[in-house]
Amino acid sequence: MIETASGDSRRVPRVERRGEAGYSEGMATATPPALEPAAPEVKRYERQKLIATIVNGLLSLAALAVAALLLGPWIDQQVRRLTGPNDWLRLVAIGFVYAAGLELLTLPVSFWSSYVLEHRYGLSNQTLRRWVWRRVKGYLIGGPLGLVLLLGLYVLLWFGGERWWVWATAGWLLLTLVMGQLLPTVILPLFYKVTPLDDAPLLERLRRLTEGTGLKVEGIYRLGLSADTKKANAALAGLGRSRRVLLGDTLLGEFTPEEIEVIFAHEVGHHVHRHLPKMIVAGAVLAGAGFWLVDLILRLAAESRGYASFDDPAALPLVLLVLTVLGLVLAPAQNAVSRFFERQCDRYALEKTGLVQAYRSAFLKLARLNKAAPDPYPLVVWLFDDHPPIRERLAMASQFDGVTG
Repeated sequence: MIETASGDSRRVPRVERRGEAGYSEGMATATPPALEPAAPEVKRYERQKLIATIVNGLLSLAALAVAALLLGPWIDQQVRRLTGPNDWLRLVAIGFVYAAGLELLTLPVSFWSSYVLEHRYGLSNQTLRRWVWRRVKGYLIGGPLGLVLLLGLYVLLWFGGERWWVWATAGWLLLTLVMGQLLPTVILPLFYKVTPLDDAPLLERLRRLTEGTGLKVEGIYRLGLSADTKKANAALAGLGRSRRVLLGDTLLGEFTPEEIEVIFAHEVGHHVHRHLPKMIVAGAVLAGAGFWLVDLILRLAAESRGYASFDDPAALPLVLLVLTVLGLVLAPAQNAVSRFFERQCDRYALEKTGLVQAYRSAFLKLARLNKAAPDPYPLVVWLFDDHPPIRERLAMASQFDGVTG
């Protein structure tokens, strides 16, 4: 489980200067730094990234709809010619067909969005070879995990009785807890270099922010983002003893100690407000609703669509379609909750540190380096954004003017 508070910057001189995205900054000024409208380059970048996200989603949704409502039984017949009557082999083969098909369908857009655009706008340090290797590693990790999930789902469908969806929800919760333990200690290091933070003065500064929170200073790590990106980020990751705060090396190298302190306090806020456990509980409720809806729709629609029964492996695209549509419908509500959590952490960071100017400077740097639109359209925020707009976060800081730290 990861909670992030995106932020990145280059060091800013003590005289006012205009950032490349159109933001005016000045850490040493008596008045708050100003946020100006996004530059045309930023607008183009944000628009193209949004288009890629929408196209990817529509391609996946359309492919699943066609497979579920039209081609599912025919695809199953073709698979049977290779696997014979064995349901387990047929299930694995069908799962591979749909996983590979969706990946191939969306790969060109994913490459354009995550590699071409990032290089075009000067945001990526990643070589093509590294991009491919990271993708392969994703397949090597995600493939076996997806297979386990698929087999587990159909074990419950075939042997779990009418209440299989209850057991599926319990399984989802167990998997979430296990992955929460493994993600920061096992999986994340496979993609990024993760090392304990060894800056003694900075550690002492950050240690004071953890006093009384239950978060240990030993849990602060440097996350090697710079091999792939020029963007900066920070995150709270893990559950229990594996919980840690991850500070991107791009952030550590570019932000002032005061700005790092504010960002770290934001991450501590996620811990103090217990956002990760709350998200897990909410996720379990949503998972239960999703599995129940899958059960209802499969029983009502499977046979009418040419499937032998509701738990027929051939009906897998129908299962995936229901879960995908449910995820799209619930996404705005989940994003709203996430934005509420981020506002809580912003407020906590300002109250804890009193570093209002450093807070403003950090988010101005974030906007400039990440080419983030400071004030996107409300509909875009509602549908896609799990963090509040930069302009809103800066406006909130005005409530703390006069607080020193």
